[in-house]
Amino acid sequence: QVDRYLYHMRLSDDVLLDVMARFQAEMVKGLGRDTNPTAMVKMLPSFVRSLPDGSEKGDFLAVDLGGSQFRALEVKVFNDGKQSSQLESKFYPTPKEVIQGSGAELFSYVADCLSDFMESRNLKHKKLPLGFTFSFPCKQTKLEEGVLLSWTKHFKARGVQGTDVASSLRKALQKHKASSDIDVDVLAMVNDTVGTMMTCGYDDPRCEVGLIIGTGTNACYMEEMRHIDLVEGDEGRMCINTEWGAFGDDGALDDLRTEFDRELDLGSLNPGKQLFEKMISSLYLGELVRLILLKMTKEGLLFNGKVSAALLTKGKIEMKHVSAMEKYKEGLSNTKEILTELNLFPSEDDCIAVQHVCTIVSFRSANLCAAALAAILTRLRENKKLLRLRTTVGIDGGLYKTHPQYPKRLHKVVRRLVPNCDVRFLLSQSGSSKGAAMVTAVAYRLAAQRKQIDAVLAPFLLSLETLRDVKNKMRTELEYGLKKETQDRATVKMLPTYVCGTPDGTENGKYLALDLGGTNFRVLLVKIKSGRRRSVRMYNKIFAIPLEIMQGTGEELFDHIVQCIADFLEYMGITGARLPLGFTFSFPCRQASIDKGTLVGWTKGFKATDCEGEDVVDMLREAIRRRNEFDLDIVAVVNDTVGTMMTCGYEDPNCEIGLIAGTGSNVCYMEDMKNIEIVEGNEGKMCINTEWGGFGDNGCIDNIRTKYDKEVDEGSLNAGKQRYEKMTSGMYLGEIVRQILIDLTKQGLLFRGQISESLRKRGIFETKFLSQIESDRLALLQVRRILQQLGLDSTCEDSIIVKEVCGAVSRRAAQLCGAGLAAIVEKKRENRGVEHLQITVGVDGTLYKLHPHFSRVLQETVKELAPQCDVTFMLSEDGSGKGAALITAVAKRLHNIGQK
Repeated sequence: QVDRYLYHMRLSDDVLLDVMARFQAEMVKGLGRDTNPTAMVKMLPSFVRSLPDGSEKGDFLAVDLGGSQFRALEVKVFNDGKQSSQLESKFYPTPKEVIQGSGAELFSYVADCLSDFMESRNLKHKKLPLGFTFSFPCKQTKLEEGVLLSWTKHFKARGVQGTDVASSLRKALQKHKASSDIDVDVLAMVNDTVGTMMTCGYDDPRCEVGLIIGTGTNACYMEEMRHIDLVEGDEGRMCINTEWGAFGDDGALDDLRTEFDRELDLGSLNPGKQLFEKMISSLYLGELVRLILLKMTKEGLLFNGKVSAALLTKGKIEMKHVSAMEKYKEGLSNTKEILTELNLFPSEDDCIAVQHVCTIVSFRSANLCAAALAAILTRLRENKKLLRLRTTVGIDGGLYKTHPQYPKRLHKVVRRLVPNCDVRFLLSQSGSSKGAAMVTAVAYRLAAQRKQIDAVLAPFLLSLETLRDVKNKMRTELEYGLKKETQDRATVKMLPTYVCGTPDGTENGKYLALDLGGTNFRVLLVKIKSGRRRSVRMYNKIFAIPLEIMQGTGEELFDHIVQCIADFLEYMGITGARLPLGFTFSFPCRQASIDKGTLVGWTKGFKATDCEGEDVVDMLREAIRRRNEFDLDIVAVVNDTVGTMMTCGYEDPNCEIGLIAGTGSNVCYMEDMKNIEIVEGNEGKMCINTEWGGFGDNGCIDNIRTKYDKEVDEGSLNAGKQRYEKMTSGMYLGEIVRQILIDLTKQGLLFRGQISESLRKRGIFETKFLSQIESDRLALLQVRRILQQLGLDSTCEDSIIVKEVCGAVSRRAAQLCGAGLAAIVEKKRENRGVEHLQITVGVDGTLYKLHPHFSRVLQETVKELAPQCDVTFMLSEDGSGKGAALITAVAKRLHNIGQK
């Protein structure tokens, strides 16, 4: 009979999965900026961005307002490696006249109780941070600020709704301060649900959901910032207080609400509101049971149809009665006792029927709660893009703690609804109040950490003044390099390339190009067509250069290069042809003519012996002779930067500057011959390879070098050399980041203070990881994955810090590069004697091409520091290959003109 009568309260798994889907849709609605105003589930940001990590320490106060009693606490947190804390608290009653009087009286009462507590604990003369647990729906704009949206749970204090309750508490405490010596700093305002999550999060780092099932019901969880439209920023996570009690206030659950739910709602203090809470929380379940028993009795199904005064009295059956009646063994005798006390004189059948009603009502509560919780767990799993989620739910509330069957039922249903989530349910030991202290402790820790991180990264923030200074110093060094008497001592070598023209479109024929400049070596065949349908077609093959050859003898290196050429010629079927060849050799060379280049010094990890001071073209010719299989016409030795300028110059005649921002960093530009004192002749122009990587080797930019730059320099193959390059090029940026991460880890600010084996390895942090980590499209989850690939087990907070470090290092690199380039374009403007210069810079290099922000920051810096120059940046398509062929073609053309 009871089953038939309460058929609508029994919910199948299909119905629960449907409720779960409805709740998921409500969550999305609550998170969206445009849909939030009409959403029932408000998804309120709590501004709690971090869970405890075990390093919190100190003495904190907490006050907890929101239940049948008010509580004040002192929480001592110890950073002793055992995650231990000590808690002392005192309960105070919440009289009806206080909770339903004026707001001023309510907060004055809270301040009185806190003052009494501090006196009893001898804390009056200490200045302590305080966390305020306030268990009502609030809209927060900061961690320490919250506006009450509406009272719930019988609270009705006047003049509080729509005001900042943290500020009201501060005012009440301020009044007290004068009279009773209490000095308290309200640092955080927390909802009891968030407090529960934080308390359990201190004991279990996997805890990222908080659940309350008691007088009221609510849940919170850690949401990805990128999904929270209501708060600025995309980085990290924030705890969202769902306020799920209002789920269904728009009619979304009307098909599941029974006549008893409707009757209970009509008789409540807030009809039409908190409908989901009224189907779940202990405040209403006893009343629901009373209404069902009353109707069944009126219909003659119970107590011989005799309705007692108790059954007619609202609130007469409470949750404690329901729990007692559902006890496993003594349930029936309890039921008889309770019903007899209510003057109902039940038969044995009556007792069994009443017990069954209680079971159905509380089971429905557990089912609905499980469905909404399953929606949250599914969202967490999807946010993390996991097939299987392992997580912990921190849980509190009288219904969960005191009802004999409730926890078991809830766990079982959750596991059935989300079989791909392994959920641990952790009972909050000290309720929501300790959570407020934990939130305060975390906020305290984060503020201290923020200070330390800012101090570490401060030297990487360059002011406009500093960048102007770098530009001016670069300009001075450029002049030194061009002048005969200072060239020897100049750090920026300003090497003449003997490339005296840019392409004019008449270039034609087949050319070979070699490209040596990094760990790979390329051989290319380039076919250039002139005329109306001019084009450049390229065929190439890439060969690796093993480390033992990079750092072996010069003879071995050039023999390896000739072996690669032989393979390529055979591969292309052109072994017999004597083709003109351009040799891109991306290392500092002093040239005496276009086909003579003496290596000044190796860079980029090369160390081959007997090469420095030798002519690389001669070494290549010697190696070809040794092999004695083919002959080539080596026309030009080319720097990759010059090749880049030439490639872009083929497309845009206005291109007179080449920039490489990749593994290395360098610039070349067309300089007036009259300014190049180290080369005979004053007519026309010649391309100067600045080799600006050595800028600062004389100490002129020591004021901006950080201790991390010095560590990277000291650990490099060429300590004391190429200092500017080591601050701006891809080969070194990852290493600077690694040094900073080690320092932050030593300070306990990263990776739980543990320096992993992988973090100790030089070169582990490649620049491509910087580009990936700083990508705007990349969620922190993917950043964590990248760090895991590097053997760095990071939390969400770690990932934010790593991303920030990468950003600071690469931004500085782009700004320094921009300051150097501004010096060059300004020089070009003065050379031409114009007020306003329009010029194109040909650019190549992985850092410029692949890093998400480098190119933008570089361009902004040039614009800022050289406002009279309108600079167009053009991406070079294969400067070192195509460029070498074009230089060879231009050199051939100019040679032929010279001969004629």
